[in-house]
Amino acid sequence: MSETDSAEIISVGTELLLGEILNTNAQFLAQELARLGIPHYYQTVVGDNILRFQKALAIACERSRLLIFTGGLGPTPDDLTTEAIADFFQVPLIERAEILDDIAQKYAQRGRVMSPSNRKQALLPQGADILPNPTGSAPGMLWQPRPGLTLMTFPGVPSEMKIMWHQTAVPFLRRQGWGQATIHSRTLRFWGIAESSLAEKAAAQLQLTNPTVAPYAGNGEVRLRISAKAATEAEAMALIQPVEQQLRDLAGLDYYGANEDSLASVLGDLLKQRGQTLAVAESCTGGGLGELITTVPGSSAYFKGGIIAYDNQVKIDLLGVRDADLASQGAVSDAVAQQMAAGVRQRLGTTWGLSITGIAGPDGGTATKPVGLVYIGLAGPSDQVESQRYLFGSRGRELIRWLSSCSALDWLRRKLLLLNR
Repeated sequence: MSETDSAEIISVGTELLLGEILNTNAQFLAQELARLGIPHYYQTVVGDNILRFQKALAIACERSRLLIFTGGLGPTPDDLTTEAIADFFQVPLIERAEILDDIAQKYAQRGRVMSPSNRKQALLPQGADILPNPTGSAPGMLWQPRPGLTLMTFPGVPSEMKIMWHQTAVPFLRRQGWGQATIHSRTLRFWGIAESSLAEKAAAQLQLTNPTVAPYAGNGEVRLRISAKAATEAEAMALIQPVEQQLRDLAGLDYYGANEDSLASVLGDLLKQRGQTLAVAESCTGGGLGELITTVPGSSAYFKGGIIAYDNQVKIDLLGVRDADLASQGAVSDAVAQQMAAGVRQRLGTTWGLSITGIAGPDGGTATKPVGLVYIGLAGPSDQVESQRYLFGSRGRELIRWLSSCSALDWLRRKLLLLNR
């Protein structure tokens, strides 16, 4: 299959360009095309301007066989999708009586009278078929203006678009010979390894063609997406499975989960399997670690609670941190992190205690203790207490807090896995 034997998504609306709304329609359609095994290599967002719309359309016609439009089907002057398409192919617009009747009936059912401006929504290019809209006033079109090119238009309202896609568009595409395969993906998640390091380890897998492996990273995490094309989802998964196992073996403990797994959910499963409990003591993260843990449904089975000890006196009074250590070593230190972890574990009576103390910035750093310096403490069974030092750099307050919380979860995850060996 050549690159031109592919689909392209064109989203219409100046509000998308301004960032006023999130383009969830493109995400939905991309996922649906993958399920149908229809490749798509381009997505375009264009504002409510007929000249720019037609420029985007001209480019798309040269590189794709299936063009899917969302937005611009309403009754107002800036809704120009249908008009611009007809003008581009030099085909007249024809008012369709069945569309007009359908719009009028929908208004009547709601106790309203159809506005004259709604007549615009009954216009379609001559020769185009109606793509019915069961819930809204704006229908779409199915049209093949020339051999080898198919156009589909949908309203911008996501709920309307999704119904139209499933009820009419997918059956139409299958009848046209599209959707004879599926593209299935599985995302592997890693923590504690740089994207470049993981890419070096997985160099051979990154060269594969089916399945393909693609890396991407953000906020401290690295992900590898494995995508396979096959006749069925089961066959695609059979292609993915051995590659996934190879990557997991290469990464070792840096691999922590797949798809929707999070560090908090994976750690929670490990604690539940062992019948163990956890409490946290937080300073610079201000409750962020506890929030990540309690985002997981059912976390009350293993998470007992936490203490936000932002002020030093709270560290002393509630966690038993020694005043002398705070004075000599400071709140951001190995000694204080360890005492915070041990204190919260003892206070709440849990198997494990995790603590975080650090400098999230943007102020408060010094030459010896810069912004981004964080200590994480871990106290466990048999009263063993440890701490680790992290340097996250001047990466912004929220990112430092996020990295600190995730690193704490990851440390305990690794500890539990190593204890099992």
